[in-house]
Amino acid sequence: MRFRPTRLTTAVLSLCAVSFLSLQAARAQGKQDFTLHNDTGVEIHELYVSPHSSGEWEEDILGEDTLADGESLTVHFSRKEKAKLWDLKVVDGKGNSIEWESLNLLEISEVTLHYKNGKAWADLK
Repeated sequence: MRFRPTRLTTAVLSLCAVSFLSLQAARAQGKQDFTLHNDTGVEIHELYVSPHSSGEWEEDILGEDTLADGESLTVHFSRKEKAKLWDLKVVDGKGNSIEWESLNLLEISEVTLHYKNGKAWADLK
């Protein structure tokens, strides 16, 4: 007797494979991953995200890239990262910088940066 997979069997096996791959991808990402939305009205030339406890800024995440007004970027962390509170710093093309401190990235998945009339703020989700 020869086994012949039915459409249902094939569909179930495909769904299991996709679910497994999705689970593996999720495990590879850090719990602190978040999406940054630039709604500042200016292009961001430098972006720093450092553990609040470090007291120093890590390297510029953007490198030679920039984040234009209206664009978004997902910041990924190692799954081994344990820090809860993080500081965020953005720098525009003129060298002006704004900082946000003690962001709980274990509870935040989106950060939208705003700047208007000399005031900066962030909406957190």
